[in-house]
Amino acid sequence: MVTLKWAPDANATWDTHGANFVKLKRELLPQLDAGLSTLLGDLDARGMLAETLVIVMGEFGRSPRINAAAGRDHWPRCYSLLLAGGGVPGGYVYGKSDRIGSDPAENPVTPHDLLTTFYSLLGVPPDIELPDQLGRPIRLMGPGRVIQELIS
Repeated sequence: MVTLKWAPDANATWDTHGANFVKLKRELLPQLDAGLSTLLGDLDARGMLAETLVIVMGEFGRSPRINAAAGRDHWPRCYSLLLAGGGVPGGYVYGKSDRIGSDPAENPVTPHDLLTTFYSLLGVPPDIELPDQLGRPIRLMGPGRVIQELIS
């Protein structure tokens, strides 16, 4: 497992409370597009994409309204993520927001659902329990469900 926390410098993060559109166009999206497309192309060329799950996400969404500083603030009720490889069908869109991106309109997904689905894609059964250092059982996943449409 590799986790990449991407912030090329202290001012180029996805926390765009101001100048959202300028930052996305000039800094954030070109770098993400170049890096992600290169990663996916390389994994595919090496025959590794089918067995590698790539997840691009943050910990919350962005407000559906633009603030006074031309930015978007934190919004926990609705957000997007990208999944590629690892058994996920390509080009598939799951769920839908309302017309302004404020709330889920179809097929809402919880963080527990995401974690349960990610583990399932990696071959970890949703009901697995592992012992802690004292031998007590710890359940890896909460009350989530596997999103079957994302598993091919």
